[in-house]
Amino acid sequence: MAAGMGSYEWRFDSGRVCLDLVATGEPAPRGAERPERLDRAERLERWLVGSGLVPEGTALVAVDAGWVGRFAELREGIDRLVRAEIEGYDAGGALERVNALAAGAPPGIRAVRDEDGALVRVLAGEPGCEALLAAVARDAVDLLTDPAARSRLRQCDGDSCRRMYLDTSRGGRRRWCSSEVCGNRERVARHRRRAAAVL
Repeated sequence: MAAGMGSYEWRFDSGRVCLDLVATGEPAPRGAERPERLDRAERLERWLVGSGLVPEGTALVAVDAGWVGRFAELREGIDRLVRAEIEGYDAGGALERVNALAAGAPPGIRAVRDEDGALVRVLAGEPGCEALLAAVARDAVDLLTDPAARSRLRQCDGDSCRRMYLDTSRGGRRRWCSSEVCGNRERVARHRRRAAAVL
């Protein structure tokens, strides 16, 4: 991710915040180094806002390297757990780790009026690491214990892409994590193969 990207760029529209977190650590293609998107506090802060966990303008003064490590650990646990569910194997201790975090209390929220008089969501106090981890872990538990949502879990069909998402498309035919990225790559590759076959 480029340093100048806004918070929205940190949100991957997977349909769930827990899958958005997993997308920050997507595996690299074979032979390439894995890009780490949450490698420092500032990037984690941008992701927290971009994912919608923390409303825009919330002070995040406590975020530090310890938070970064804890979110990376949760990301790995959710990744293992969701992939195990999709592929049908046991995720080992990942379930216990996610459950332990989900047992914590998520951040308290309040509705307040903004300067235009519209109701907006704010946090009841400065968010703590444990509370934000609990919110993401609870989202993973909700996802994996909801049979309808679980049945819509997919992995991207794009070459070398392993992002996961909820297929909410009409007819359940979504193939890519993003039509604009992986979908375009596939369409370009298909066009090149057809053009090469003609020559």
